[in-house]
Amino acid sequence: MNTQAGSRGSRRSNRVLGTLFLGMFVMGGAELLVVGVLDVMARDLGVPVSSAGALVTTYALGLAFGGPLLTALTMRLDKRTVLVGALLVFILGNVVAVTTGSFGVLLACRALTGAAAGLFDATAFAVALASVPPERAGRAIAVVISGVSVSAALGVPLGTVAGNLLGWRGTFAAVIVLAGAATAAAVALVPSVPPAKEGAADQARHAFAPRVLAVLGLCFLVFASTYAALTYIVPFLAEVTGVSGAAAGVFLLAYGAATAVGSFGGGRFADRNAAGTLVAGTAGCAVTLLTLYVLGAHPVVVAAAMLVWGLCVFGMAPSLQYRVVGLAGPGGGLAQSLPASAINAGVAFGSFAGGVAIDRFPVQAAVLTALGIAVAAFAVAAATRRFTAPPAEEPAEPAWATEG
Repeated sequence: MNTQAGSRGSRRSNRVLGTLFLGMFVMGGAELLVVGVLDVMARDLGVPVSSAGALVTTYALGLAFGGPLLTALTMRLDKRTVLVGALLVFILGNVVAVTTGSFGVLLACRALTGAAAGLFDATAFAVALASVPPERAGRAIAVVISGVSVSAALGVPLGTVAGNLLGWRGTFAAVIVLAGAATAAAVALVPSVPPAKEGAADQARHAFAPRVLAVLGLCFLVFASTYAALTYIVPFLAEVTGVSGAAAGVFLLAYGAATAVGSFGGGRFADRNAAGTLVAGTAGCAVTLLTLYVLGAHPVVVAAAMLVWGLCVFGMAPSLQYRVVGLAGPGGGLAQSLPASAINAGVAFGSFAGGVAIDRFPVQAAVLTALGIAVAAFAVAAATRRFTAPPAEEPAEPAWATEG
């Protein structure tokens, strides 16, 4: 009898996690596909490509700042309701984006859909954790994060292909269809998840505790290091490794595949020892970046280093989320949204820092800059390893234990 109930609960959890994966894939793809159709959008809207790049920036800013704000404002609502509401706002924003001819309106839509994505991200983690037993928390987080990593691997190439076939508006329409499917799945498959007892003000005291801020700083450093090098990896491959064109695309696809594998596999490491995973992962990133800097002229070595790099970076992602939420204790509901903000800030800073470096020095300087940040990340990971979470209250009735 208990075995049958457990089997039903497991199937139900898998359906919920599958729905969250789909939603995260759509949100992540919507952010990245613009890169593949940027020139098409610029021509259609009559703006320079450099101005069209703001469509990526506004989405990221909406996610980084709007996501936590909306999470705080919806703290008292059922998480299933919030999840569906975020998807509906995301769909509405993209419908307006498809139909407008104004670049200003399109920018506003990107900010709105980015904020909806930030709200969905935070709520998805909360629903995932409520849908599984505590010993599977890391793996549940990994499934949610994997939606983003898979979209990161596929978003740009798929967006480029779709843009050439359908135009940029057709590509956005495809996103709307996928978001509609995710909404239908959420309505049908996600159970009610009651809100936390604490309000936003009470949770903020725990969510912004020094121990949590330290790990958020680690989130920032990990992705600042990654994007200081990754943003300029194509010119690095061309000038240092001697690989360009389609061959460089193969290197990037290999890196993307490694990030997807890392995010899936990283959940088990988060369940076993999240803090230790972060120490090992940051060390791995530093070693691979050092390898790229010293042995960047050898294509086989570079290919292997990029694979390990992708595995390390996204293998840490579930542990980063796990540690932030765990260390926040009663403030975990609000803290769910904070890693995405720290990561996006890290992406922006890393890209900027790498750009400054290559403006003054050869392209290898971007990798050296990334290495310096990675060493700092390792130091922070080691320093925060022994941080422990505050005592937590027992939940009344977790969704994973509910039959039906």
